[in-house]
Amino acid sequence: MKTKICAFLLAVWMVLALGGCGGKDAGEEPPVPPDSQEPPLPSPPPEPEPYVPAGTNPLTGLPMEPEDEEKRPIAVMLNNLKAAQPQLGISQADIIYEVPVEGGITRMLGVYQSVEGIERLGSVRSARPYFVELALGHDAVFVHAGGSQEAYSNLRSWRVDHMDGVRGGEDAKIFWRDPDRKRNNGYEHSLVTSGKNILDYLAGASFPTEHDSDWNCLQLFTEDPAQGEPARQVTLRFSNYKTAVFDYDDAGGCYRVSQYGKEHLDGSTGQQVQTVNLLVLETSIGVISGDTEGRLRVKTTGEGTGTYFRQGKAIPIQWSRNDRNSPFVYRTAEGEPLALGQGNSYVCIITPRVSTLQYE
Repeated sequence: MKTKICAFLLAVWMVLALGGCGGKDAGEEPPVPPDSQEPPLPSPPPEPEPYVPAGTNPLTGLPMEPEDEEKRPIAVMLNNLKAAQPQLGISQADIIYEVPVEGGITRMLGVYQSVEGIERLGSVRSARPYFVELALGHDAVFVHAGGSQEAYSNLRSWRVDHMDGVRGGEDAKIFWRDPDRKRNNGYEHSLVTSGKNILDYLAGASFPTEHDSDWNCLQLFTEDPAQGEPARQVTLRFSNYKTAVFDYDDAGGCYRVSQYGKEHLDGSTGQQVQTVNLLVLETSIGVISGDTEGRLRVKTTGEGTGTYFRQGKAIPIQWSRNDRNSPFVYRTAEGEPLALGQGNSYVCIITPRVSTLQYE
């Protein structure tokens, strides 16, 4: 009995002794002295803000380098025959004008605030007076390859700054015949130029390359959502030869363009032509009396009506233009200034006597 009591007292003494020494569970790590702790890892640097140029493109309302916003744009005559497809550099235009010419075909005028980085532009075709007028409305330098007799007369009498691939002098050197297009499209559809060639020529040009200080393009732009009736697909039949289809793409916020029964592709970029703003303007178009080629007279000044499409919506509009040196002014049917969406524009000029417009 005495032995058991001694063993019990010894066990109690050992427990107390261990507690007084601060004994711990076998698996617990001893404390780390404060001065031996590792310093915390530095926080990663914040992501840099994306670069946004401080200038504004007067043709699109989008940011651009300040040194480019006061420059005169470049307006290029582009062939649009089926045999001339694909066009080159058309998807990079800030504004595309599509207007009928003789025989029910159409041609395009691509207007570029900057042509820097555009590798090929074409195929370049001949001028008509109303395309010259459209270029003048932007105070643009006009690029073409030949023209009707009346167009050449206008280029001289209106003192248009232009580069001609047919009757030009030094300016003709900006053009070349693309060998692939000569082989695949034919000689007449092979004349092209480039942004670099145009800029190199302009660097030594005898005419001004910037707008006068009093130039004002007048166009307003907005980020507000569009209002109007549904227009997710727009079909514009210019003639028996040419129909354009514009399908609204929710993801891109733009209309994707098709013609000749398939996507309208840019041969330089491989991209489908698309537009944020689609405008269909109605005007007077008729064959010039006595013109054996059936060339047209297209009224681009004065005023008229049309339809504006953005974000899958349609709204009736009015257009006006004081003279050939003035830009288009667009207003709502109520007479309020029309603000376009920030982005590029595609302007179709038609006469309801020949062309038909449908949308749904």
